[in-house]
Amino acid sequence: MSWTHTRARIARTIRTNPDADVSALRQQLKVERLAEHVRQIVATAPPLTHEQRQRVAALLTSGGAPDVG
Repeated sequence: MSWTHTRARIARTIRTNPDADVSALRQQLKVERLAEHVRQIVATAPPLTHEQRQRVAALLTSGGAPDVG
C-alpha cells in the first residue's frame, strides 16, 4: 500500500469518527513515506560500497542513534 492510501485512510477515519485513535496509522504513514524516500534515493544514487551499506544499515537498525565508534 502506498503512503497516499494510508493518508487517505487517516482522513477517512477522522472524518467518520473525530475521536478515533489514528496513532498506529500515523506511524504506518511515516514508515511508508520513509520507505518511498529511500527507494527514490537508491534509484538515483550510485552503487554503495560494502562499508557504506553497513553504515546505512547500522543507522536503520540502531534507530538513528549516532555512531560512537
